[in-house]
Amino acid sequence: MQNYLIRNIQVVNEGRTLTADVWVKNGRIEKIAPQIHIPAGHFTEINGEGKYLLPGCIDDQVHFREPGLTHKATIATEAKAAVAGGVTSFMEMPNTIPNALTQELLEDKYRIASRSSLANYSFFMGTANNNTEEVLRSNEKKQDICGIKIFMGSSTGNMLVDNPTTLDRVFSEAELLIATHCEDETIIKRNLDRLKAEGRDLVPQDHPLIRDEEACYASSLYAIQIAKKYGTRLHILHISTEKELALFTNMFPLKDKRITAEVCVHHLHFTSDDYPALGNRIKCNPAIKAPQNREALWTALLDDRLDIIATDHAPHTWEEKNEPYEKAHAGLPLVQHSLLLMLHYVKTGRITLEKLVEKMCHAPAACFQVKERGYIREGYHADLVIVDPAESYTVEKENILYKCGWSPLEGFRFPARITHTFVNGHLVYGNGVWDESHYGERLRFERE
Repeated sequence: MQNYLIRNIQVVNEGRTLTADVWVKNGRIEKIAPQIHIPAGHFTEINGEGKYLLPGCIDDQVHFREPGLTHKATIATEAKAAVAGGVTSFMEMPNTIPNALTQELLEDKYRIASRSSLANYSFFMGTANNNTEEVLRSNEKKQDICGIKIFMGSSTGNMLVDNPTTLDRVFSEAELLIATHCEDETIIKRNLDRLKAEGRDLVPQDHPLIRDEEACYASSLYAIQIAKKYGTRLHILHISTEKELALFTNMFPLKDKRITAEVCVHHLHFTSDDYPALGNRIKCNPAIKAPQNREALWTALLDDRLDIIATDHAPHTWEEKNEPYEKAHAGLPLVQHSLLLMLHYVKTGRITLEKLVEKMCHAPAACFQVKERGYIREGYHADLVIVDPAESYTVEKENILYKCGWSPLEGFRFPARITHTFVNGHLVYGNGVWDESHYGERLRFERE
């Protein structure tokens, strides 16, 4: 494996930004120091002057569609897009076809990734109303699986879990983190029926009225009540409403929290005011809602009630998104542009670069207890990203790497460019040049 000496770069890590040299050897961060002298040999030197070095982002919620939905995406295509965007590790959801509802089906996904993913990978074990024993077999694999996923609203196939007995058993006996999608299906159906009774065709602007604040709050509250009853390690995904924020605390450091929460980049960027222009392109579950919710999410992110920034990357074909509203598929492709979008908000002063790194790199590693990743530390895996703040990058059809070939951010100009991405010390992407000779690794977790 090639070794690298990155010189005179601004290292952003653990709340500080310091100028340093970084020596990457045999896939690990060997040394970080103001100046490093290495005898001449077989290594590549990179001039980092004027640039930032960040830990690789860890996205704890993506849908890469393989197996079974590969007309939309594959692990190979979406992992490549992730790496181009500075995401070096991902955690993927179980609602593929077949749903990952047995340990054997889950391992099939790991096998696919081992021979196709340029990024590091982990996969959630899926839950249904009738597979509790399979789910609880995950207790034997705490070091090897990122967590258990429960759709408490909105899913495909057999994955909507609404049986109280199933929920009680999984919450009481699971030893891994449980990640939930929280929307109350009864409230959603009631809202949908009410709007349909008006006798008009539904449009994208109706989406946040159907999947409203009450549907999210009721489901999140229910999940938290069960988790508190049993002391479960609960992580609620893609919080989208102001009302839900009262359910979370910043009274404890992340390492001591039993209940944590994630916010996604699209809920920090778009609002319901964007539906007239973007329509189904921003149709997703939970819905993008009224502007006051976005402002409240930003406040909660910065005061640490919200712990992680992720994407819920969920690609669909252009044809699937351009059906009439009720038939149009819900989900946005975002993983290639999430870091760049947050760097835009660094530029505008909304968030500091150090806080961005905390929420997209450190916090996912801490929340899921990822082993030796998410930080720029000596001895850790060299998952690293170099950002040039003096350049810009515009999203165009020609540079979109998602298999679906489109983005809701097309035409957006970011005030920075990702120039290099290292995965396990291998320079996968450097100044537009790809080296796909090494695949990523399975994430491991430090759990008892």
